[in-house]
This record gives sequence, C-alpha cells and structure tokens, in this order.
Amino acid sequence: MLNTINEKTFYRPQVAIRPTTKVGRMFVWNWYFSRPNWVERWVLTCNHKKLGIWYLWFGFFGAMLGLYLSMIIRLELSRPGSHFLNGNYELYNSVITLHGLIMIFFFVMPALFGGFGNFFVPIMIGAADMSFPRLNALSLWMVPVAFELLMLGFQVENGPGAGWTLYPPLSSLQGYPNLSIDLTIFSLHVSGISSLISSLNFIATIFSLRGRGFAMYRIPLFPWSMLITSFLLVFSLPVLAVGLTMLITDRMFNTSFFLEKGGGDPVLYQHLFWFFGHPEVYILILPGFGIVSHLMINLANKPIFGRFGMIYSMLCIGFLGFIVWGHHMYTVGMDADTRIYFTAVTMIIAVPTGVKVFSWISTLAGGRIQVTAPLLFALGFILLFTMGGVTGVVLSNAGLDVALHDTYYVVAHFHYVLSMGAVFAIFGGFYYWLPKMFGITYNDTNAQIHFWVFFIGANLTFFPMHFLGLAGMPRRIPDYPNAFTEWNFVASLGSLISFVSALLFVRTVFRAFIWFRVLHGRRFLWSETLNTFRLPYNKWNVPASLLRKFKYTLLFISLDAPKHWQVSFQDPATRLMEDIIDLHNDIFWYLILITCATFGYLFTATWNAWHNKKKMKL
Repeated sequence: MLNTINEKTFYRPQVAIRPTTKVGRMFVWNWYFSRPNWVERWVLTCNHKKLGIWYLWFGFFGAMLGLYLSMIIRLELSRPGSHFLNGNYELYNSVITLHGLIMIFFFVMPALFGGFGNFFVPIMIGAADMSFPRLNALSLWMVPVAFELLMLGFQVENGPGAGWTLYPPLSSLQGYPNLSIDLTIFSLHVSGISSLISSLNFIATIFSLRGRGFAMYRIPLFPWSMLITSFLLVFSLPVLAVGLTMLITDRMFNTSFFLEKGGGDPVLYQHLFWFFGHPEVYILILPGFGIVSHLMINLANKPIFGRFGMIYSMLCIGFLGFIVWGHHMYTVGMDADTRIYFTAVTMIIAVPTGVKVFSWISTLAGGRIQVTAPLLFALGFILLFTMGGVTGVVLSNAGLDVALHDTYYVVAHFHYVLSMGAVFAIFGGFYYWLPKMFGITYNDTNAQIHFWVFFIGANLTFFPMHFLGLAGMPRRIPDYPNAFTEWNFVASLGSLISFVSALLFVRTVFRAFIWFRVLHGRRFLWSETLNTFRLPYNKWNVPASLLRKFKYTLLFISLDAPKHWQVSFQDPATRLMEDIIDLHNDIFWYLILITCATFGYLFTATWNAWHNKKKMKL
C-alpha cells in the first residue's frame, strides 16, 4: 500500500498518465529505454524551463566573475597610492570596464530577463512553451559566445580600458589601436542580438499563447513587466547597434562619424548610447518590479493594492525612460532650455515609481505577513531602490549634476538602483521560486543570515561613496589624496562583507541541493537511481499544505511497482524534477571545477602581473 512505502526505496517516475492496460504499460517501458542522453536533453533542448535554468547558471557565473573584479577594484582603492595593481592604471580601467559589462549584460539580464522570464512567463499565462522554442535556444547559446568575445578582448594587452560606455575618442583607433575594443564591440553586438530575439519571442508568446480566459488585464504582474521590458529592448537595442557599428567603422574603415578631425562629433555617440542606456536601466529593474509584486502578494497573503495602477505605472516608466537620456550628458554643453526639459521630465518619472512603492507598502498593510528570506529581500529592494531613486532626483537637477558628474556620488546612485535593487530582486525571486523550480527547499535561517550580511555589506560599500562624491572624488581613478582614505577603507571593508555574503549564498544553495528537504521538511539524499524525490504519502491523505503550494498535481508511474502506483508531485507539464537532478548529477562538479579553474587563472594572472611589476621596480 502507498502508506507503507519504505522511504529508502527509490523509484523513478516516468509519465503523467496512469496506464490501465498491458499496451499502456509497454508504452511506458519502451519510452523508458528510448530516453535521449544528457546532451540531447539539456544542450539541444528547446524547453523553456531548461533554457531558463541555463540562463540562471550563466548569470551565476557572471555574478561570481563580476564580484571578483569588484574585489580587485576595492583592494586597489583600499588605501592611497597604487599597491595592488602596482601602477598599472590601464589594467585598472579595463577591470572597471569588464566589471560593468559583465554585471549588466551577463548577470542581471540573463538572470532576470532570461532565467526567471523563460521559466515562469509561459506558466503564468497558461502556455505550453514559448512561441519560438528554437529561437529561444538560439538566444541562450549566443550568451556564452558574447561572453567569450568579451573575455578575449580582455586578454589583448591590458584589455579595453575605455569604460563600459566606450566613449570615443578614447575608444577610437587612436586611443586603442589593438583589437580589445573591437572584440568588446562584437561581444555587445552578439549579446544585443540575443536579447532582441528573446524580446520578440516574449512579445509573441504573451500576445498569442495566453490560455483561454487570460485577457491582458488578467495576466499576472510579472508577465506584464516582461512584456514592457521586451518592448523597451526592441526599441532601444537597434540604436545601440547603430552607435557601435558607426564606432567600429571609424576604427576599421576610416570613417569619421565620431572623429572631430574628419568632421564627426563625439557627442553624437553619447546621444546614441544613452538613448539605449537609460531605457536599459529600466530593462534591468522592471522584471525586478514584477518579482517583488509577486513576493508581496504571496507573502502578505492578500491581493496587490492598486493592480491597474501598478500596470499603468510600469507603462509610464517604460515610456518616460525613452525621453530622459539627456540627463547623463549635462556637461557636454547643453543650452539652458534643454537642461530644463530633461530636469523636469526626469523628476516626473519619479511619480510612477512612487506609485509602485506605495502600492507595495499598502499591500503589506493589514496582511498576514510571513517573515521569510524572500520577504526580507523584497523589503530591502523597496528601501534601497527608493534611496537610489532619491539620489537620482538629486542628479536630475542640471545645476547639481554639473558639480557631481563623474564623481562617486553617481557611482553610489546607480549601484543603489542596480547592485541593491535588481540584485535583491534576483535573490528574493530565487529563494521564493526555488521550491517551485526544483522541488526542494532551503534553510530559511541561513537565507535570512545571507540577507542581513549582504544588506550590511552592500550599504557599507556604497553609502560612503555619497560622501566621497560630495567631497569631489572622481570615479575611475585608482589613486586619491589622503583626505579620502577613511571612507574608501570603509567601502573596501563593506565589499569584503559582501563577498562573505556571496559565500553564504553559495553554501545555502549548495546545502539545499545536496541535502535537500521536501516542502514538509523531511531530508532526502541524492541518488543516481532515484533521480527524483519520493514521499510516503497515502493515496487519499495528501497534506493540504503541499496542495496549496502546488495547485496543479500530476500522477506519476513507477515501473518498479506496476501493481501499486506511487504518487509524487511536480510542476505541471514536464518531468522537470527528474531532469534537474540528472543535470546536477552529470555536470554539477564539472561546473564547480570550471568555475574554480577560471577564478584561479584570473587570480594567477593578476598576481603574476603585480609580482613582475614589483620586480621591475626593484
């Protein structure tokens, strides 16, 4: 009987039907022995859930590499003088460039837009998959190609030290006559094509594959945020592509789009770049808005306050994001009327953002709040994103921005929006959806410790930068006067604490995957023969709490027990749990080894460069 199943007996669930005839059982048996291998199931897959998991893996790897580069920056700035990089300022600029590009294009976008978007948007709108599954797979595998091109550019001499914005004339052929800038431009082109394909796929999916009865006003807020983000990408990425193509022709074909000697204008590149760059800020944060809205709904146990207001505020943010790009360029010589326009519109964009913040707070008011790690990350997102928005209003003022432009005040502002806005949303969504994605749970106490350590470390890192910026410390400069020593030391200490929080996150997730616990708290171990989890449930006595977590349940069949069918629960429509554990068993340790080898190589190269410079000075 089902209620007498031994927990140590492992079964492999096969299909979501219950065969009652011999023919049906033979079908299941034949399907079992004709299963595709791991490469066919994961590398050649077009399943939106598996592709979403790949995006999360790539985002995790990009986050670790970007964190490593940020540690190099903070170690160099921990005290006056050049000690860690030993005076190699061009390498310092290349590290800053690589850090910015990786965190934006290879961490936040793959994790938020590609990972959570691919996994949950079809499920939330009632679709079986994305509209164009093969295009979805193509956009995924263009991400590692773009990443490899970026890393190749970093290996050319000292790398591309022009900053992540690639402003000419510094990024022109006269500034960097090697191939580092060219490879970086090609990397951004490939990454942009990948994002453009994904955006068109999301738009087609949400408009054409909604389930019956899913009118546009009924779909959840996360698919709404992904839809608006997709339109922002479709309208802004071609402009970036145009600017980068003009820059590459200036370098390769002797044109003069941005060269003053040939009649070009370097400020034109800034207009093209920031027409993409400012919508890109909302491209990075809008999916986080959708995730936080879902966290508020489910962790406060009540509907979202002002649902239509939330949708219209995201639409307003998306529209206004296209007409405020000039506030990045107050120092290029704008006339007074243009400055007044951009100042006014940038302040107006704070209104729909405030609508969202107050809606989230009103949702929590009067709700039955569950204090868990996802809720803490959602609250941290609201607090820190609001603080970043307040400093953004300060920088929107043209008179103040002329003084604060290219100082650490600007660095603090956009890190509060992104490093502590988008990243907090990623952590909150990952912890909240981990049981639904993988069928496992984590230790919530460890996750809450991770939140508090990360919260303290991130604030210690970036809050002192407001004081440094107000005191006039310029960004992208590896040395500084002694007057800035104390706050730079505090910021470097905060970065070390943030690094410890990243280790705590890895430990929490690692323990969840290795010694995972099913939703009701029992521990089970990995098994090559199990490849899933098995619960000793009575057929008619399924816990109501589990049914509330999984509103759709599937009945699975075990070939090992054809007379007494076994029951387990999983996300609908796929054998995801089985394949997830196959992925873990097959490549988890290989990915860990590759990650360690990559970090070891970067550390060795950095150490050798510093040691050789020291020898040359001696």
